[in-house]
Order: sequence, then C-alpha cells, then structure tokens
Amino acid sequence: MKLGRQALSTTQLQVVVWAAVLLLSFFSLLPMEGVLKSGTYTVVNATSYAIIIYANILLLYPAFYQKRRFVAYGLSVAIVLILTGMLKGYANVMVDRYVLLIKAPLDLLDLLAYVPGGVLIYVLSLVFRIAIAYFTLKQQTEEILVQKSQAELNLLKSQVQPHFLFNALNSIYYRVYKVDPPAAGLIERLADIMRYFVDESPKDEVPVSTEVAFIENYIGLERIRIRHGAIVNFEKAYNPDLRIPPMLLMTFVENIFKHGIDKSLKQNHVSISLVQQNDHLLFKTSNRRVDPADNDQPGGFGIINLTKRLRMLYGDKFELTIDDEGELFTAFLKIPLK
Repeated sequence: MKLGRQALSTTQLQVVVWAAVLLLSFFSLLPMEGVLKSGTYTVVNATSYAIIIYANILLLYPAFYQKRRFVAYGLSVAIVLILTGMLKGYANVMVDRYVLLIKAPLDLLDLLAYVPGGVLIYVLSLVFRIAIAYFTLKQQTEEILVQKSQAELNLLKSQVQPHFLFNALNSIYYRVYKVDPPAAGLIERLADIMRYFVDESPKDEVPVSTEVAFIENYIGLERIRIRHGAIVNFEKAYNPDLRIPPMLLMTFVENIFKHGIDKSLKQNHVSISLVQQNDHLLFKTSNRRVDPADNDQPGGFGIINLTKRLRMLYGDKFELTIDDEGELFTAFLKIPLK
C-alpha cells in the first residue's frame, strides 16, 4: 500500500503541474480572446507541450541520450519539435476555421513559425524530468528509511527472543546439573550452538577456534542420537588467530551424521582434520560409506550450495574434492588464507 501511495503522489504532482499550466494559459488568453477561443487554444497548446515533454523524457532521452547516441538524440529531438510545431499550427488553423468560424490561411511557412516555440518547451522538459526524478528519489529514500526502521525493530525483536531463551537454558542448566551433570553438559552445548547462530553466523568472518568449538558442540549433540556412539578423531593444527567465513566447514560434518553413520554398528569411526599448511587451510573428513536411501545421496544440495558459496568467496582459488568410490566417503577442502 505504501508503494501505491508513493506512485500516486508522483502522478498527483504531474496532475497539479498540468492543471496549473492549463489555468495559467487559459486566464492569460481570456482577456483578449474570450472564453471559447482561450479554451480551445489552451487545449491545443497544452497537448503540444505534453507531446514534446513526454516524448523527450519517456522515449528519446532514455533511448538515445542515456546510451550516448548524441547525434541520433539531437536529430530525433529536432524531428519531434518540427512535427509537433507544425501539428500545433495545423490544429490552430482548424480551430479557427471550424470552431471559431474564422477564415485562416494554411501555409507551410505559417506552420513552421510554430516550431521555435517548442524549443523552450523542450528545455522545460529537461527540468520536468529532473523534478520527477527528484521526487521519485525522495520517495525511494523515504521507503528505504521506513524499511531500515522496520529492519532495526525486527533485529531488536530477534535479539530479545534468543537471549530470553539463553537465559532460560542457563536456568535449566543449573537445575539439571545438580541431578544429572552429563545432561546439563548437553544443554550447555545446545546453548553454545544457538549463541553461535545468533552472534557469529551473521558475521563475514569468525576465528577458526570459534568455528571448531561450534563443530565440536554439534558432534557432541549428534553422538547421543547414535545407539552405540561414534569414535571421532579430530586432528587440529592451525593458528588460532586465523579467521574464516562462518559455517564453511559445517556441511561436511553434517553429512557425516546424516549419511555416514550406520546405527546398527557398534563402532562408527569418523576422522576429521583441520590443518594449516603454509598459506592454505586444509579440511578433510572421512567416514564409512553407508548405502544411502533413494534420493538421499551423500552431499546433495548441501555440497552444491557450498560450492556456489566457495566460488563467490574464493573464485577458482579453492580445491574441493569428494571421493565416494570405495568403502570410505572422503571430502577434502583447501582454501587460501588471507
């Protein structure tokens, strides 16, 4: 509804301008020409003004001038001015003959005499275009400010709700800890994961240590869902001050527990390594290959979306390989470090 009102206000602006032009033209002619002649001349003049103005700002200017076709623009403006001037002269002659019943000559030179008056209207069309552009930009700015205020309000709401939940989880944690410390530890992991989503994931980059802590919390929660547990070997060798985009490594870990765990086995071995090598960071996961259900292939859309994101972040300067030919499913990612 706001956009509709703004579009209507721009239209109203033009209606007001044209109403003012009609009234000024009519009352300036009225003392000398009378009501009928003043009215008909006003309509003819306003129509010629509208043709020149809108032909320029809606057709000629965007089609030629904005595309830097200046010669074509100049020629097209001249043609419009000549044709409109002659049409205006012809209309005035017809009004004199058939409305006012005045004998008026129809001569080519007399028609061309109306052309110079269109030059001023052409100049005014540029001013008219600037005015419309200004009010359109002003309305867009106001709309952006409204959207910004709404976004800030939504952000405040989104911050209040998670922090309320964090406080509730903390209270539950302390109560559970007294009777069941392991369960309290799981609640703490869940709170840390949620805090990561709220506070860290919107950032462009996060410390590698923060990303690793998020992955370890995720692994801790997933392991309780596996009947016989899982043996996870996580090798880490990197500078803790390194920063990487958030959620960049999570797709591989998520795929392990979604596609690479056989809940019927008493032992599920998972190998994860995150190693800094010179100016690159190497991340590798390996797990036993489990026959996937139909339409439930390892990776799926997660790997596809990750690949698109990697291309946006690193261009062609990353390496991503997936090996699912043998008994093991292995994923390898190599990204450059700034």
